Amino acid sequence: MKHLELHIIQSVPVACLNRDDLNSPKTAVFGGVQRARVSSQSWKRAIREMAKEMSPEHFKGERTRLMYEPLVKEMVAADLSPTDADDGAKKIIDALVKLDSKSTDKVKSTTLYFMSPLELQTLAKVYATTKDVKKALKSVDAKSLKDAADISIFGRMVANDHSLTVEAASMFSHALSTHKVDNEIDFFAAVDDLQPKEESGAGMTSTLEFNSATYYRFAALNLDMLADADHLGAMTNEERQSVVRTFVEATIKAIPGARKNTMNGNTLPVYVLGVVRAKGHPIQLVNAFETSIRSSQGYAAKSIELLKAEYAKLSSTWSIESVFEKSIPDVGMKTFLDGVVEHVI
Repeated sequence: MKHLELHIIQSVPVACLNRDDLNSPKTAVFGGVQRARVSSQSWKRAIREMAKEMSPEHFKGERTRLMYEPLVKEMVAADLSPTDADDGAKKIIDALVKLDSKSTDKVKSTTLYFMSPLELQTLAKVYATTKDVKKALKSVDAKSLKDAADISIFGRMVANDHSLTVEAASMFSHALSTHKVDNEIDFFAAVDDLQPKEESGAGMTSTLEFNSATYYRFAALNLDMLADADHLGAMTNEERQSVVRTFVEATIKAIPGARKNTMNGNTLPVYVLGVVRAKGHPIQLVNAFETSIRSSQGYAAKSIELLKAEYAKLSSTWSIESVFEKSIPDVGMKTFLDGVVEHVI
């Protein structure tokens, strides 16, 4: 399997990038100590949003329970009457992900569906011609997902019709701090602007939890899979290169937006190691930090040092070969991306 690996060290200041059900920053125990954690799902969401902004022509996927209205619109455009369009859209959605019978405000599905505009057009045109839901669903293939490379990269599961399931070409780990982290509590008070001067005290008080951490992030992309007939095989090599360039840049630059206005944690990585291997499977370097870093001089420099040492050790011990190996800031972003896309099939 020809694949790309991205190993990223990134320091984030006071923030709550990813919350649990109690609104606390997510954590995990690794190496016997508590680490700050950001789930892969949280970071992937930020990456998808940035990729869509950077390359809207290739990243048009939408994950939603509200596909009814856009599907009806496409069916009307395919010359169905509003009544037939309504009936057909509901039948297709029910066959895909089941209609939510409890929804009273809008027509919704019971689960999210990762759709593309071209896919909806295809479903609508075939259904308008045949009035057959099964034929409409069978018409959906990789060619009808060309405008939504994000579906091929991040994958989708369709429980009711496995033929529409797309295996993700990307792999992500949860981001973990390279050191021990304890969540802290921020007590804050808000002033009531219209409160009489003779009255003392705040308009409200409350608390928020936060942490700060240096993270190890890992992402990989199966380049062979991305180019096969079930993914982006219908694209030209130049189009796939453009998609991979966007994906890599977004993966490096994107950051979850939680509490971005009150605890802005937007930073860029301090180090990125990019590796392309012609065979084998992606390998994390997280065990470089199985023993948590202890330092009064910061964590970033030591994290980079340990990451490099772990990579050298694994490469030597297991005779792991690469066809591409570059790091930022040893080279700039443009040179890094140019080198990566040369290996896109």
